[in-house]
Amino acid sequence: MSRFSQVAIVGGTHGNEFSGIYALKQWQTNTSVTTRDSFSTEHVFANPSAYHANKRYLDCDLNRQFDPQGLADLTLTNYEQSRAKVLNQQLGPKGDPRVDFIMDLHNTTSNMGPTLILLALDTFNKQLAAYISERMPDAIILVEDHLEPLQHAFLCSVAKQGVIVEVGPQPQSVLRHDVMESMQEMTTHILDFVHLFNIDKVPELPAQVKAYRYKETLHLPQNAQGERIGMVHQNVQDKDFEPIVPGDPLFMCFDGREVAWEGKYTAYPHFINEAAYYDNNIAMSMAEMFSLTV
Repeated sequence: MSRFSQVAIVGGTHGNEFSGIYALKQWQTNTSVTTRDSFSTEHVFANPSAYHANKRYLDCDLNRQFDPQGLADLTLTNYEQSRAKVLNQQLGPKGDPRVDFIMDLHNTTSNMGPTLILLALDTFNKQLAAYISERMPDAIILVEDHLEPLQHAFLCSVAKQGVIVEVGPQPQSVLRHDVMESMQEMTTHILDFVHLFNIDKVPELPAQVKAYRYKETLHLPQNAQGERIGMVHQNVQDKDFEPIVPGDPLFMCFDGREVAWEGKYTAYPHFINEAAYYDNNIAMSMAEMFSLTV
């Protein structure tokens, strides 16, 4: 597998997710933290205008604008659509990128702890998952390989390899000490691994790693007019990556009726009650747990 010579650490893809933004500020002042001998590191503030407006985005979600079709469509010209094209030229272009590896730093209001999101399960990503799991036992490995990496609309998919560091719970437009430390720790471990991978000195790793694979997205209960008629059940709230079996309550409707999980598998909800997803009435995502063979 090819090695990585150019790494980009991205923060502020969402303007009100502060940990990545303030971590970038620190690392730009003290570059030794993110410097490794085998590659060059650049720091990218993805959406400064949204940050200065104290919003997630101005017009639309920047982290959903990097699909090949959208990047090629010159009629898509709102702020984030235009910003995505600029970032694609700066870091990419997608399909033949200048940058080898992108680490995109995010916060969630959900109780997900430090979560590493992978878009693929090739040798590099499997070894990275094992390396992070061994050094951060509380870390969650979440795999979103339902699309090919090039078809994903995430910013990190512009590079040859890309991951998302997602740490919560943290309210929007707030900094939490524990969340910041978890993000900095995971970032450091990822950079260490990329360096070890480059110089063929990846240490012995566990043969199996517990991981979760994204399956589907669930929406809040709505009536025929599209109005919300319920909320996330208290038995589920704040229990990201804890199992839900068919028949378990998921939602409590305002009329007192419970709505149960009707899936055919044991699910592991995450992004539970994420504040940023309310504009689309998204309640949570569902995953299945599996054993990742390294």
